[in-house]
Amino acid sequence: MTVYLVGAGPGDPELITLKGVNVLKKADVIIYDNLANEEILKHNINAKKIYVGKKAGKHYKTQDEINEILIKEGKINENVVRLKGGDPFVFGRGGEEILALIEDSISFEIIPGISSAIGIPTSLGLPVSHRAVATSFTVITGHEDPKKKDKQVKWDYTADTLIVLMGVGNIRENTKEIMKYRREDTPVCVIENGTLSNEKIIFGTLSNIGDKKINTPAILVVGDVVDIYKMIKDY
Repeated sequence: MTVYLVGAGPGDPELITLKGVNVLKKADVIIYDNLANEEILKHNINAKKIYVGKKAGKHYKTQDEINEILIKEGKINENVVRLKGGDPFVFGRGGEEILALIEDSISFEIIPGISSAIGIPTSLGLPVSHRAVATSFTVITGHEDPKKKDKQVKWDYTADTLIVLMGVGNIRENTKEIMKYRREDTPVCVIENGTLSNEKIIFGTLSNIGDKKINTPAILVVGDVVDIYKMIKDY
């Protein structure tokens, strides 16, 4: 009996890995997230499906409840797939779920996915690194657990490119903090529904991106690589 944590990729159902598809096909149960494209579920029409999606401020299941479901299904089924948007270990709480499985001595395997942090910009032709412009990038959560006693995100990162996930709800507060360390006219690109047919690109700067109408899910790319992308996009 094994629980597989499978990364579904950034949105486009064709961007899941071949290994992920093979595991899905043999699954008895698929436990899936809000950001995992439901088209992927068609790889196995017979498996039991359990939706455990979470949205900002609206959790269908708490993380503790999800852990309990994984343990319960892992004890009674041969193959359980936990399908997560992006990559299980990039702000996907995959580590928490693995620790819960270990505590109950349940076998597990992790199958990586293309993280939206890199996959979405790349799909557009937006390089998160570019020689002479950006030799480093940092991936940051834009929404820390409100129950934390101390905030870990200080926004004083020195990487050339900042990629912010789950940052739409706090975009004004976050960009205000970033501007303490970067110039106000630093270019920003917001990508809504990346890799999907309703994908939308919004340009701005640190000083004005928070004034624009932005919907979730979306990622923010901050840095001079955005200007490189504009050149590529207009070619």
